[in-house]
Amino acid sequence: MAEERRFLSASGVPIALRRRQHSASCRELAVRGPRLQLRSLSAATSAVWLAAYGLFALCENSLVLSAAIFITLIGLIVYLHFVKIDQESLLVIGSLGIQVTSAYASGKESTTFIEMGQVKDVVINEAIHMQKVIYYLCILLQDPEDPQGVSEVVPLFQSSKPRLDCLIEVYKSCQEILEQRKTAPQSSEIK
Repeated sequence: MAEERRFLSASGVPIALRRRQHSASCRELAVRGPRLQLRSLSAATSAVWLAAYGLFALCENSLVLSAAIFITLIGLIVYLHFVKIDQESLLVIGSLGIQVTSAYASGKESTTFIEMGQVKDVVINEAIHMQKVIYYLCILLQDPEDPQGVSEVVPLFQSSKPRLDCLIEVYKSCQEILEQRKTAPQSSEIK
């Protein structure tokens, strides 16, 4: 069962939250931002190439045009492969852990897995940024030396930056699975 809802990011850009429940203790939550627009890409490329052509007309050096084309292509590859994230997803499996995946515009994916034994909690945190309060979802990792402490905070959805209403949906889904894990008897305790 999959459902998709529309929300806005912290900057007002439309985003979509897709919730897919694989089983009672396994959910996938994906936030998809707007795809790269060909119009804006061609406008930026044209501006760089027109500026290079203007410089070429002034200095009559073809190296300027070659450099502009080369720099534009390298910049585009770097942007698509390392910067522009199309989708961020969270796969929560109650018995295993949480998998965080970022899918870039070039098709590259970056995945991080956090074992459930390391997860202390999933919380919505707030920060002040440029005279604005922004909210973000994060995973609190349990400190191995102090069970009551937190060793690390892992922020989620850093690229899409969903607003609070979207974060609450994701938070509730994560908490349902975490509560199941806390209330279910551990296999080591059953004899």
